[in-house]
Amino acid sequence: MTEDTISQTATAPGAGGIGIIRMSGVQALPIARRVFRPAAGGVLGDMAPYTARYGYVTAEDGTILDECVLLCMRAPHSYTGEDTVELQCHGGRVVLRAVLLRTWEAGARPAEAGEFTKRAFLNGRLDL
Repeated sequence: MTEDTISQTATAPGAGGIGIIRMSGVQALPIARRVFRPAAGGVLGDMAPYTARYGYVTAEDGTILDECVLLCMRAPHSYTGEDTVELQCHGGRVVLRAVLLRTWEAGARPAEAGEFTKRAFLNGRLDL
């Protein structure tokens, strides 16, 4: 496993009802805690694997960027073999770009092309 956490848009560009931002790495859930506020109130605690929470992605000042569903998949039982969080937001370039930039501000770095699959291979989740 690598030490950094990556994030990138996981859905095709263009118009669509739902857009997904995926994060993978050791800091995926801590970063999600910084950018996501559960609608039920409180803070996002430790989530059981394969669970979902409804809430809001917020800017650093608390401004709501979008409402979304957060999914959590824990290592080693995720596509990459690392902790993975998906923010399932409204589709559209403007919203997805704002949410993606927020994950980068909170500590993730932009994923390179094919990097999620590369991590899956390096972590033994895929083979050639």
